[in-house]
Amino acid sequence: MSATPPVPTFAMQQRSERPDFYIRDKRGGATATTPHRHEYFQIQFNLGGDTVQHIGNVQRPFPRRTLAFILPHRVHLIPHPEDGEFIVINFDQNFLLPHLACSPLDLEEVSITQAPELSPFRFQEHLDFILDTEQFAETRALIERMRRLDSSRAFGSREYLKGCLLQLIGSVCQHYAEPLQALAATNAAQASRRDAMARMNDYVRRHLADPELNLKKVAAATYLAPDYLSHWLAKDSGKSFSDMLLERRMHLARSLLLNGRKPVGEIARLCGFADEAYFSRRFRQAHGLPPGQFRKREGVVEG
Repeated sequence: MSATPPVPTFAMQQRSERPDFYIRDKRGGATATTPHRHEYFQIQFNLGGDTVQHIGNVQRPFPRRTLAFILPHRVHLIPHPEDGEFIVINFDQNFLLPHLACSPLDLEEVSITQAPELSPFRFQEHLDFILDTEQFAETRALIERMRRLDSSRAFGSREYLKGCLLQLIGSVCQHYAEPLQALAATNAAQASRRDAMARMNDYVRRHLADPELNLKKVAAATYLAPDYLSHWLAKDSGKSFSDMLLERRMHLARSLLLNGRKPVGEIARLCGFADEAYFSRRFRQAHGLPPGQFRKREGVVEG
């Protein structure tokens, strides 16, 4: 079985010239060509060259005059055409939301009443932020102002930049107020999380026999960041990924022991254990008896 390639996570200092805010066009650095995530917020502005954006397991159109809003730790990819033109804006959480003391992994739980600035980031998987001709011209002028400010930082530049950033986000929120508020009312972000967890559960169920199944592999296969997956699993169930995986393997082992005559060695393999002795040890820890004795106690005759 081929290994799933890891999804890289970029820190602000890896992709930006400054630790708080950075804006560039395609000449300012190479863009990622495979799915990735980063620890900071990102806004991309397509100036020319129709393409698509992959965010989580969703694909949405990304034509010219479109803005993309990407939360920290969200797996995504925008494959820009060779002749495309775009602007990338990177900024950390403290730059945008210094008053919000929460983990970046909890941003989807923050009410838009508390932080309306988060609205387009939270609901990017559900909306396409395509600007009309007038909005495109206004946004492009605003972004050019931000580029000039960022290229020669001076006293007050940071506050001016933040004002421009809020103006950009506020303009999108105002224009898309109705669908954004409707999505917030229906808890679309929570629904997305439930879908993500459902994808995880389905993948684990189908690959339970893989002895190399682990958090990173499941996260990559289901378009989730490992930290995100681990965080929400613990929040929803109180379990770590390894505890959840062992619990499911023990459940399958009990079912196979009680509902068939497969040898213990084959059951170990079907439950993802390459070592029968290790499987027996873990089963005994969970149930107080090794698999063979457990089966005999329940009156099942081994085949």
